[in-house]
Amino acid sequence: MPYFRYVVSDKEGKRKTAVEEAADKDSLITRLQAQGQFVINISPTTGTRTTGFKVKQAFTRSRIKLEDLVIFARQLSTMLNAGVTLLKSLEVISMQVESKKLSDTIVRVRLDLEKGSSLSQSLAKYPKVFNNFWVSLSEVGEASGTLPLVLDRLASYLEQKADFERAILSAMLYPAILVVICIIALTVFSFVIIPRFNTIFTSFSIKIPTLTAFVLNSFGFVRERFWLILAGMIAVIILLRQYIQTPIGRRQFESFLFNIPILGKFCKNLYTERFTSHLSILVDSGVPLLYALEITERIVDNVTVAGIINKVKSSVREGKLVARPMEESGFFPPMVVQMILIGEETGELGNMLKRVAAFYQSIIETFLKRFAIIFEPVMLVFMGVVIGTIVISMFLPIFSIVTMGGGRLR
Repeated sequence: MPYFRYVVSDKEGKRKTAVEEAADKDSLITRLQAQGQFVINISPTTGTRTTGFKVKQAFTRSRIKLEDLVIFARQLSTMLNAGVTLLKSLEVISMQVESKKLSDTIVRVRLDLEKGSSLSQSLAKYPKVFNNFWVSLSEVGEASGTLPLVLDRLASYLEQKADFERAILSAMLYPAILVVICIIALTVFSFVIIPRFNTIFTSFSIKIPTLTAFVLNSFGFVRERFWLILAGMIAVIILLRQYIQTPIGRRQFESFLFNIPILGKFCKNLYTERFTSHLSILVDSGVPLLYALEITERIVDNVTVAGIINKVKSSVREGKLVARPMEESGFFPPMVVQMILIGEETGELGNMLKRVAAFYQSIIETFLKRFAIIFEPVMLVFMGVVIGTIVISMFLPIFSIVTMGGGRLR
């Protein structure tokens, strides 16, 4: 069926521009007039559709990045605000996204909508792409008639989250590069340089210094049993991951992580930010507090924090405040508890949660920047000590060889 672009106004004189498909121009006019709309202008758009709709064939990647979801939410919000129908919006967006997987998912969501499903129901069928966060916000937007506004808030939240993740990756990039360089340097010494020096030393009848013998034996051990050591490390990592995936193992690992000096505090700050940022967007979008806590519990990705949220949820169900069980848990800092308590008492819970989330984002970014600044000289000193020790240990026997050679000349 062909598409038609039309301009209509309602009884209050408000104009609306949209694009819809219809059998012909007259049937669309009849349908719009039956809805109480006054048709100002209507004209066919370029192109027609018979079965399905064209999807962009050239994609830059297969997997879905956070940036793809940000663009999707922002574009959908903008088009709905402009009066474009939901079906047409999804059709246009599916032809513009760079991820093939996301494009295919949007196509399937649109087909579900054509069969009579709501947007939230359609999104819920693809949990690997759209989690409970998306589904719940879409459901609230549909129920309240504020879907464009809710999607706009979601897009803003995702943009903020993407910027936050980029800041973390940027801060960790240089330390990661130094670690890789150190590993490469040690590998080259182990498999290329040390064996050559060892061949030279064995060809002379000299006593190998203790330091040189230690370095040669250490690198020789690693070189001869490299695959065994690598297999053992991989096995330990796999077993550890499997144990952590069990409920008991996950709790013990999280308890160990949170109790590590400095790192434990950083992890607590990270999950505090995640909890408050998720809860703030849900509350601001009109999701009931109890349901918002339930969603946050499922997506916080931490057993310890999820258990605390479960207790908070039980407290709210009994008519109590959110702040009390948070304080009793001992996990959240007093400042967080007090701000949430003030937010509840003043009716500004969403705003207070947003401020707490912004505060902890700032703390995390500052910590990572300082860590990168401190890690650089520490790593350089470590590399200098290791490589310097290796170089000195290799030159000690050379001095003996030179001395021995000089004695023969005399």
